[in-house]
Amino acid sequence: MIAEKPRTVKEYKTPVHINWCPGCGDFGILVAVQEALAELQLPPHRVAVFSGIGCSGKTPHYINAYGFHTLHGRVLPNAAGAKLANRDLTVVAVGGDGDGYGIGAGYFVNAGRRNIDFTYLVFNNGVYGLTKGQAAPTLARGLRTKSMPEPAIQDSLNPIALAIGSGYTFVARGYALDRKGLPKLIAQAVHHPGSAFIDVLQTCPTYNDLMTKEWLEATVEEHPRMYQLSDEGYDGVVADPSSMDEIVAKKAQAMTKSYEWGDHVPLGVFYQARLRTYEEELEERMPQFAETPLVHWDVAHRDVGELLEALR
Repeated sequence: MIAEKPRTVKEYKTPVHINWCPGCGDFGILVAVQEALAELQLPPHRVAVFSGIGCSGKTPHYINAYGFHTLHGRVLPNAAGAKLANRDLTVVAVGGDGDGYGIGAGYFVNAGRRNIDFTYLVFNNGVYGLTKGQAAPTLARGLRTKSMPEPAIQDSLNPIALAIGSGYTFVARGYALDRKGLPKLIAQAVHHPGSAFIDVLQTCPTYNDLMTKEWLEATVEEHPRMYQLSDEGYDGVVADPSSMDEIVAKKAQAMTKSYEWGDHVPLGVFYQARLRTYEEELEERMPQFAETPLVHWDVAHRDVGELLEALR
C-alpha cells in the first residue's frame, strides 16, 4: 500500500487572479484559511466555502474546494443547509462585517442558537469596502474615516459579545496579518465540533485610515496594543459542559473581556464549550437522518400521498 503524500498549501490554491487592493487584509485571511486546511489535511473535495457579498465574497474563487457565492447577508443559512444536507463536508462560511453584522445580523444570531458544526469567519475592517467605505456596524460612534463625509452617529456592535449571547460554542478574535497565529486559530475553529466563529480584524488601506496596520500593531505604554489572551493566563474553555454554572461563568468572563478595546485589544479564544450540536439532536430525534444524509434522500420519488391526506 502506497502512503499518501501530505497535502500542501498549494493544493488549496486556484489559478484565479486575486484582485483585492494592495495591502488589503483579505490576502492574509485567504492564506491563513489555505494553511489551516493544509494543517488539518482535509481533502479539497470534502470542503465547501460559502461567502456573502463584499470584497470577502470573492474568497471561494481563490480556494480549491467547493465554493458558493451567496446573496447579501445570507451566507449562514446557505452554509447551514449544506452542512445539514451533507455532514461529511467541512463547511467554512466567510463574509464582511457589513454582510454579517448588518443585513445578516438576524441570521448570525440564529445560526449561533442552532450550534451547527461549521465555521464562520468575518473579515472585520469597520467599513463597507466594496461600496466606497461607508461606516459598517463595527465602526464606533464619533469616528470618521477618510471616505466618510461625517462621523458615525450610531454605536458600534460588539461581535464577540453578540456571538457569545447567541450561542456559538467557539468564539475567537484573530488578526489578518498574523502569519503564524491566524492559521492555527482557524484550524482550531474548524476542528471544533459546533458553531465556531472568528472575528478577524483586517486592514482596509483604501477606505479605513483609522484601523491601520500601524495602529493595530502599535506599542502602548510599553505593551503591544494587540495581545494574546493565552499569554495573560486567560482560559475560556469550559472543562465540564454538563455544569451550567461553569458555562455561565465562562460566558460572563468572555463578555467582560470582549469590551476591552482601545489601548489593549485581546486576540485568541474568548469562549469554547463542547455542547451537543444540531446534527446530534437531529440524529436522536430522526433516525433516518442518522442513517442516511439528506443529500442521499430520494426526494424526487417520495410518496407524499399520506401527508396530503393528513391535510384534508
